[in-house]
Amino acid sequence: MINKKTAYIKIISLLLVMMLVAGCTALTRRDREPAPQDDTRQGQPLGTKKPSPRQDSGQQQAPKKPSLPKALQASQGQEPSLKVFIKDENRVEEMKLEDYIKNVVAGEIKNDWPDEAIKAQAIIARTFVLNFVDEKGQSKYGNAHISTDIEEAQAWNPEAVNEKIEKAVQDTRGQVMVYDGKFAKGWFHSNAAGKTATAKEGLNYKDENPPYIKMVDSPDDSPEIPDDEVYWEYRVSKGKVLEALKTMGKSLKDFGSVSIGQKGESGRAVTLSFDGTEVSAPDFRIAIGSTEMKSTLLDSVELQGEQVVFKGRGYGHGVGMSQWGAYKMAKEGKKAEDIITHYFEGVNVVKMWD
Repeated sequence: MINKKTAYIKIISLLLVMMLVAGCTALTRRDREPAPQDDTRQGQPLGTKKPSPRQDSGQQQAPKKPSLPKALQASQGQEPSLKVFIKDENRVEEMKLEDYIKNVVAGEIKNDWPDEAIKAQAIIARTFVLNFVDEKGQSKYGNAHISTDIEEAQAWNPEAVNEKIEKAVQDTRGQVMVYDGKFAKGWFHSNAAGKTATAKEGLNYKDENPPYIKMVDSPDDSPEIPDDEVYWEYRVSKGKVLEALKTMGKSLKDFGSVSIGQKGESGRAVTLSFDGTEVSAPDFRIAIGSTEMKSTLLDSVELQGEQVVFKGRGYGHGVGMSQWGAYKMAKEGKKAEDIITHYFEGVNVVKMWD
């Protein structure tokens, strides 16, 4: 009897041990098996590395705002006043910066264009003047921060200010483009003819090309673009060309040939050659007249008797925002900031004052 009880106890003990081992084995196996693909932990699939605070889109740092130019003597976060030399009236007038911007935007873009294109122009105009004062301190015209002289700064047309201009400036109040904590270069032009240029290519910019200025595709194909901005031809006498070359420090007495020299990434002429003497194409365009030789996106240049004939496309230096490209983007529903970040890669639009 005792033997039978002992046997039963041994059997029951053995069964308990076997059950315990099986349970532990199953538990160990479950911990090592890969997690299901749709399982997540704090929004991240299991098996992926949790992002650091810098990578987490919800914890991105706000872009650094630059300080207002010292010459303006303005408190940070407050709209500054600006001393403007009114060239046509030969006087300096002090005004709020936003009032200056209204008159500039009205001079630089048509006041019946889509609202978002006008807003983009306002952001650029505001950036331009702050960058100008930050870098130069003042205008070349006496006791003023900036002037209405288009050769120094931006266009100016108070008579063209209307409700659309007023609203665009108000809606973008205080907004500027910044890159790496500094005011960006607010370059723009009329029509890039499909591709923008780097600063080196389009402007013969002497400093290092800003990292936010790159060649980008530009939708400059609106039927409203004037024909002479799509394709243009400029005929000019050899005498006027020689005068322009002289202002550039190239004292040629005559030339028997002219050709396009080097070209940049966007296809624009970087140099022109006169009897083998190479000159900067952007600088020559300014010297000969930028409203006549409308761009450096040249299809051909040739000497015809006593005239030089330039044929090309687009209007302007091709750097930064194309206004006709902005027009098309706004027509397609893009916002001002979309337009800005398309033409200025990597910039942020920040609000400097309320």
